[in-house]
Amino acid sequence: MDEEKMIEEAFNTLVESYLATKHRKKVEKITKAFNFARHAHQGVRRLSGEPYIMHPLSVAQIVCTEIGLGSTSICAALLHDVVEDTDYTVEDIKNMFGDKIAQIVDGLTKISGGIFGDHASAQAENFKKLLLTMSEDIRVILIKIADRLHNMRTLGSQPYNKQYKIAGETLYIYAPLAHRLGLNSIKTELEDLSFRYEHPEEYAQIEYKLAATKAERDTVFDEFIAPIRQTLDSLGVKYVIKQRIKSPYSIWNKMQNKHVTFEEIYDILAVRIIFEPTDMSRELNECFNIYVGISKIYKSHPDRLRDWVSHPKANGYQALHVTLMSNKGEWIEVQIRSTRMDEIAEKGFAAHWKYKEGEQNEDDAENELEKWLTTIKEILDDPQPDAMDFLDTIKLNLYASEIFVFTPKGDLRTMPAGATVLDFAFSIHTFVGSHCIGAKVNHKLEPITYKLQSGDQIEVLTSKTQHVTREWLDIVTTGKAATKILATLRKDEREARRKGESMLDEFLRAKGLTNDSATVDLLCELHEVQKPEALFAAIAQGQIVLGQEDVNKIQNKNSASAASWMRLFAFGKKKPVRKIDDTPDEEVPAIDKTKILQLSDTNRSKYTLCDCCKPIPGDSVMGYVGDKNHVYIHKFQCKTAQRIKANRGNHIIAAKWDIGNSMQFEATIALRGIDKPGTLNQITEVISSSLNINISKLEISCSDGIFESTIRLLVHDTDELKEVMNSLKKIPTVKEIARV
Repeated sequence: MDEEKMIEEAFNTLVESYLATKHRKKVEKITKAFNFARHAHQGVRRLSGEPYIMHPLSVAQIVCTEIGLGSTSICAALLHDVVEDTDYTVEDIKNMFGDKIAQIVDGLTKISGGIFGDHASAQAENFKKLLLTMSEDIRVILIKIADRLHNMRTLGSQPYNKQYKIAGETLYIYAPLAHRLGLNSIKTELEDLSFRYEHPEEYAQIEYKLAATKAERDTVFDEFIAPIRQTLDSLGVKYVIKQRIKSPYSIWNKMQNKHVTFEEIYDILAVRIIFEPTDMSRELNECFNIYVGISKIYKSHPDRLRDWVSHPKANGYQALHVTLMSNKGEWIEVQIRSTRMDEIAEKGFAAHWKYKEGEQNEDDAENELEKWLTTIKEILDDPQPDAMDFLDTIKLNLYASEIFVFTPKGDLRTMPAGATVLDFAFSIHTFVGSHCIGAKVNHKLEPITYKLQSGDQIEVLTSKTQHVTREWLDIVTTGKAATKILATLRKDEREARRKGESMLDEFLRAKGLTNDSATVDLLCELHEVQKPEALFAAIAQGQIVLGQEDVNKIQNKNSASAASWMRLFAFGKKKPVRKIDDTPDEEVPAIDKTKILQLSDTNRSKYTLCDCCKPIPGDSVMGYVGDKNHVYIHKFQCKTAQRIKANRGNHIIAAKWDIGNSMQFEATIALRGIDKPGTLNQITEVISSSLNINISKLEISCSDGIFESTIRLLVHDTDELKEVMNSLKKIPTVKEIARV
C-alpha cells in the first residue's frame, strides 16, 4: 500500500471512531493537530521502517477507542512526540492549540524516553515528574499508558536488550498503573505482551494449550449457561453472557506462585453476565435479583461472594462475583455487571465521563481518584534519596485489593488487603502511627502486626514512650506508612550520626589521638561497618563501645590479632531494607564465559551466576552489568531481575547458555505428600538408582501424616531436572512438587 494512502486511512479511521463517541465533535481541531504532527515528523521513520506519524496516530486511536477520551486527549496524543523529537517548543503548541493541550504535551515530554534513566536519582526524579503531572491532569498518564501499549505492540523491531528493558519496565510499573486506573483490558494486554517477550517459549506453550482445550471449555460453558439463560429470560432481563478466559500471563503467574501445572488450574474459565438495567435507579437491585435467580439453579460457594457493587474498588470497578458449583462438580465464577459497570471495568475512569449528566466534559475531576492522588502527593512531599525505595513505596499503592474497615465512630475507611493495625494508624495521622502500640479491634486487644479484615472496627492505642523502629517496615504494607516510617528513621539516624561523631571526637581527643579520615576508616574496618555514617550511628546507639583495644589498633595498625579479637565482639551490619541484590555480598569466583554462557556484549568476559535464583542451563537468563563492569546472571522470573529490568534496563545484556553435559549445577526441589513407610526410600530410589542423579543434601520432616522435604540435586540442565520431577510425581504418596 502507498504510504500516503496508509496514513490517510489511519487518520480517517481515527476520525470515524471519534465521531462514533458521545464527545463534543471537534474534528477541525483534531485535523489541525494531525497535519501539524505530520509536517513535524516528515521524513522520519521508526525502527520497523514505517513513517513515524503512524505511531502518534496509533496512540491517538488507543486514546479514543480503548480509553474513551475526547478531542483534547486525541490532539495531545497526536502531538506527544513533537516537542521531544523536533525543533518545535511547548510555546509553539500553546500558541496553536491552547494552554490545556500544551500542558498535557509538556507533561508527556518531561516523562519521555521511559520512566527510568541510567542513574538512580534520575529514575526517581523522572517518576516523580510523572506522578506530579498526573496529579494535575490524569490524562497525562492515560496517554502515556496508550503510548506504552503501542510501543509494546511493536516491540519486535527493537534489539533484545531494549525488549528486556521495555518489557520489564512495563510489567513493573505501567501494568500496575493501568490496573490502578481501572484500565483492565489494557492492563491484561500489557502483561501478556511483556510475558510474550520475556518468556516466549512459555507464552507459546500456554497459548497452544488454551487453543487445544478451547472446544472442551466451550462445551462446559454452553452446558453451564443454558439454565441460566432460561432463568434470565423468565425474569425479562436484557443481557449478554460472555466467556472470560484467564490471560496467559495470569495463568503462568499462578503456575509459578502455586507450583502447579496448566492442567491443575481450575479457574481458567469464568462467566460474565452483562445486563441492561430497565432503570439506572434500579441497577443495584437488578444485579442482586440476577444473583438470587442463578443461585436457585446452582449452589453458591459460601465464602466466595464478592460485592463490588455496593462497595466499588478504589479504581472504580463494580461487579458482583459469585462462585457456583456446576452439575459436573466444578466451581465456576460468575461476574454480574450492568453495561455501565462493564464499560468502566474495561475503560476505567474515562468511562465515568460518559455517564455524567449534562454536557460531556472530560475536564471534570473524578472523585474516585482523589484519595489515591492525595496519597501519592503525600509520598512525593517526603522525597526519598534511594530510587529503589521510592519506586517500591509507590508500587505498594498500585496492585492492592481493598477491604473496608470502620473507625470507633462508625466512619467507613478503605484499606489495602493485608494492611495491618500499624498501617491503619499511619492512615489516620503520622503522630498516631509513630506512637501506636496496638489497637482494640472489635473491642478486643490486638498487636500492631494484626492484619485487618473487612468489617473490623478499629480503635488505635498510643503511648508517648513508643518510637518508630526499622522492624516496622516489615509490618506495614501501604506506601504512606512506609514513607512516614522511613522519614522518621532518617531523621533519627541523622541525629544519631551527629551524636556518634561527637562521642568519637571526644574519645580520640581524650586518648591523644587524631580524628582524621584514616582513623575513622580503620575503625570501620575493625568493627566491620561499611561507612563512617554507620560507625557514628552504632557508637551513638551503644552497639559499638570504644575502648583500649581501639586505641591499640590505631596506634599499631599492623596488629592483626587485635583486629580479629575485636571482631568477635563487634555488632554485625544490619541488613538494609528492600535491598536489591544486584551484586552478591561475597565475591563469587567468576566463570569463563566461553565454557557456559554467550553474552551479547563480547567485551564482557567475567560473570557470576547469582545465588538469589541459582540459574542452571535451560533457564531463561539475562545479564546485568553491575559494579566494576562485572556481569551478574539472573533468571528472568527472579524478583531481583524484575526490578533490575524495570529500574536499570540500560545495564541489561542478553545471555544464552552454551554448554554440553560436562558440568553439573545445584538445583533444589521441595516435595509434600502423605507420610507412609517406605516413601523416603522410593524418592531416593527414583533419583539415585533410576535416574543416576547425585543428591547433595536432603531434609525431611513429618507431622500429622504429612511429610515435607527439600532435596538439593546436582543436574546438568532444566531438562534433567524436569525428568526428575516428573518421575517423582508418579510416586503415589507425593502430592506436590516444585523447584525452589
